[in-house]
Amino acid sequence: MPLPKSNMKINKKGLQYTSNIDRASYTIKELSRAALRDVARLIKYAIRQKFNELPGMRKQSKRFKNAFQHWLRKIDGDLQIGIRHNTWYGVDQELGTKNQPKRDILRTSVLENIDNIREIEGKYLSAIENENAALSLINEGEEVE
Repeated sequence: MPLPKSNMKINKKGLQYTSNIDRASYTIKELSRAALRDVARLIKYAIRQKFNELPGMRKQSKRFKNAFQHWLRKIDGDLQIGIRHNTWYGVDQELGTKNQPKRDILRTSVLENIDNIREIEGKYLSAIENENAALSLINEGEEVE
């Protein structure tokens, strides 16, 4: 979504200003999405660290990339981090089965990083006061993993 049009018009009568509501709501929405994108990076990094410590999970394995994913939903404005469907090593290790102990990789990674998540969100949302800082934090290009 591109930036809204300029709020100033110049005509014979002089300068004419319009409402900033659209621009402000766009800035808030995009700052919160950028913060959620960084939170997803942080959580996936923490999950990857725990995942690599497990026996049989090599660091270069594609299992992690295929099992744990994040979805940053634009319309709902939320972040979902989860385990992809039909990955036995993802679901079984998170929830546990009769043959596989419960390891809680995803849940403990999030709980251990709550302070870091709050810090990231605070950094982005405090930039609302300064428009130039806000625009520098907003990245128009979506990150695709």
